[in-house]
Amino acid sequence: MTIWAVLPAAGIGRRMGSKIPKQYLTINSEPLLLHSLRRLSSVFSIKKIVVVIHPEDAHWSQLEASIEPEIQNRIITVIGGDERYQSVLNGLGALTDLAQAEDWVLVHDAVRPCVRTADIERLIEELAEGSDPNSTGGLLGSEVDNTLKRVDEDLTVVKTVDRALYWNALTPQMFRFSLLKKAIEAVVASSEPVTDEAAAMESAGHRPIMVPGNKDNIKVTREADLLLATQILEAQRSETLV
Repeated sequence: MTIWAVLPAAGIGRRMGSKIPKQYLTINSEPLLLHSLRRLSSVFSIKKIVVVIHPEDAHWSQLEASIEPEIQNRIITVIGGDERYQSVLNGLGALTDLAQAEDWVLVHDAVRPCVRTADIERLIEELAEGSDPNSTGGLLGSEVDNTLKRVDEDLTVVKTVDRALYWNALTPQMFRFSLLKKAIEAVVASSEPVTDEAAAMESAGHRPIMVPGNKDNIKVTREADLLLATQILEAQRSETLV
């Protein structure tokens, strides 16, 4: 069993409103991308990590050079597309001559720096090392805590939704290499908008498995998220010292 990873980092961070792409915003003087990359690289069963960057990225080459001694030769760099799923497909394309059809690929958001190594390993254990040899994959997720309301176009509440049936989708998301590549190729061909790999797999008729993960695996989308991520990482460091 071989496991690969794709780290899409080609976004420009429109919602963050910063002068640099949000994946290069820093926590403790280190870019979010580096924090996320280290979490993946700490899982030794991952053979290679494909980092997908924007064609005009002016930051990655210096960062890559600085971490080469740390992560050695486990990084592959490719150029991304206009949408996330196109970037993921480019990342998968870089593995075409390396990966077998039944290999596993983890896809992780570059701006989820707080994912716990234990959660990544649990995802691998339940999907790749689980009892179902026909498993096509799944994703980390967390239960929804708040009461959910469905609203209309005027933001008038239409219905209270049973939250027991809903989970927050997190990353990494992990699927068989060939099946994921075909699913995203179909999405690109049909121009169907999808926001994560699980949605592409669902569109192809697969049923991903939800694997419970920690709620502190947040995505840094806005400025307030950066402060929260800083606090989470500090708390996680304190846990390791106990």
